[in-house]
Amino acid sequence: MPRDPAAKIRGWDDARAWRDAQPGRVVFTNGVFDLLHPGHVDVLLGARRFGDQLVVALNSDASVRRLDKGPERPVRSEAERAYVLAAFEMVDCVVVFDQDTPLELVNLLRPDVLVKGGDYHEDTIVGAREVRGWGGDVRVIPLRPGQSTTNIIQTLRGLKAR
Repeated sequence: MPRDPAAKIRGWDDARAWRDAQPGRVVFTNGVFDLLHPGHVDVLLGARRFGDQLVVALNSDASVRRLDKGPERPVRSEAERAYVLAAFEMVDCVVVFDQDTPLELVNLLRPDVLVKGGDYHEDTIVGAREVRGWGGDVRVIPLRPGQSTTNIIQTLRGLKAR
């Protein structure tokens, strides 16, 4: 039976309690996840394969704007983005963070595995040093060529051919 997406969206305290109750390896990834595309699915599915539970830390609307993704980003609100992410079966927990990086949340949840997409290298992943410090792993999932939210937006605006 599919799980209710709303039940997988947690505040920080609830996410910590959830994490403490997990018997297996908890995997952590983070991002904006604005307009979901096959590249996002690859990263989420790949991340989940490294453990028993997957927590996704989602940039808040304010933190997305500070990332300078463009004046019209995010396209979808954090509540919409969290709900859609939580609807994926491979996702077990979604937590919104308002900071510029997810480091505080990484330290709070102490995942066993930290995963990012292939546009990162292990030495540029926020929280990698901390996760390795408590004996965890850091993994990078290769990116699917040509997949990005920016490309989708440009295509919708007619600025880029499909």
